[in-house]
Amino acid sequence: MDSLIIKLIMKERDKVLIENSRTELKVVLNDKLEREVVAFLNYHEGGNIYIGIEDNGNVVGVEDIDDIQLKIINRIKNNILPQTLGLFDVIVEEIEGKSAINIIISSGTEKPYYIRSQGMSPTGCYIRVGSSAQQMPTALIDDIYAKRTRINLGNMVSQRFDLSFEQLKIFYEEKGLKLNDQFKINLELMMNKNEYNYVGYLLADNNGISIKVAKYAGKDKVDLIENEEYGYCSLIKATKNVLNKFEIENITKTKITSKERMEIKLVDSVALREAIINAIVHNDYTREVPPLFEIFPDRIVLTSYGGLVNGLSEEDFFECCSMPRNRQLMRVFKDVGLVEQLGSGMSRILKAYDKSVFEILPNFIKITFKFSDFNFKLPSGNLSGNLKQHHEKILSEIMKDSSITLDRISEQTDIPKRTVSRIIKELQETNRLKRSGSKKTGNWEII
Repeated sequence: MDSLIIKLIMKERDKVLIENSRTELKVVLNDKLEREVVAFLNYHEGGNIYIGIEDNGNVVGVEDIDDIQLKIINRIKNNILPQTLGLFDVIVEEIEGKSAINIIISSGTEKPYYIRSQGMSPTGCYIRVGSSAQQMPTALIDDIYAKRTRINLGNMVSQRFDLSFEQLKIFYEEKGLKLNDQFKINLELMMNKNEYNYVGYLLADNNGISIKVAKYAGKDKVDLIENEEYGYCSLIKATKNVLNKFEIENITKTKITSKERMEIKLVDSVALREAIINAIVHNDYTREVPPLFEIFPDRIVLTSYGGLVNGLSEEDFFECCSMPRNRQLMRVFKDVGLVEQLGSGMSRILKAYDKSVFEILPNFIKITFKFSDFNFKLPSGNLSGNLKQHHEKILSEIMKDSSITLDRISEQTDIPKRTVSRIIKELQETNRLKRSGSKKTGNWEII
């Protein structure tokens, strides 16, 4: 399809949806679904397929939503190899008052993915090129297959064989779901009929994995005043216990100005929750190194082991491209409500903080949330008299040139364009900034 720019007002979104390498638009569910999904699974950024939108951008919507969703899930689950559960999500979005289906697809770690009936061949393997799905040449298929990630939790043997899953059953029941007699197979907790894999080990009632939360009296690691361990149980239970611990630690801080009294958490609650879950679900457990969480008087530091997933660049990472390291865990975390949808965690973190809170090392990813300087986004209505450094830089550039573009502001301030756009929007919503005229020829007015 030709590249289109389709201006759609998305529910809870304020962006222009573009059909490109990461977005495919379809008016109805057709026989090309598997091909498009495979192409996104093999593409390093993943992507989205929208059902209910014509090629010309007209939103027609989808009827029989539940039936179509079920068909999509079954076709992706049954018609594509290797296993895709945990790599895709099917949600309903309201677009221009009509219901459309959004199929969110992550880049997979066991490439090449292919259509089951066609096998690992050019007619079965596709990859996203521009705005279309293209067949992969045999040489490329062989090269990608040779580099396929072989070590994952699904094919690592559990250290114990007497595993039980009563805690997991309770968490599923709390979400209105019931695990049947085949749940160990359906959730991919076993390598075969007799052996549990490491996914089963992590989710079992008893295991040897523990997540440490350390608390220090000073700004370094010299004076340890608290060292708690949350684990030796289902990873779901351990995660919930860690979240509860940080909910207590993330106290409300008060700041009084000449105009108002502000009450705000030490760390943005949503961003902290998402960062903790990400650190746990994307941690590399193949070397049995669990994530570590540390609390200092001025900051919280979250460290997960494994670095970036092979094939995911820093640019992809900060663009919120989803590539789950542990797809089986991701699937279970989503089932029990700890994960809302693929790729949503990073978006929530970057909505509140700049990417500077991340430190990406070869074998670790660290996130540092500082307390003292109120470095996260203030709630709407609290900007007066409390502008952050980024806000001040942006307003300063606008004062110099009222017709300045977002790209130019980003260049002049060295602030990412994504952040500039978010702050500009907030300033407009809080009536501190007004735009007159078009995006290209208009002017800014500081109120």
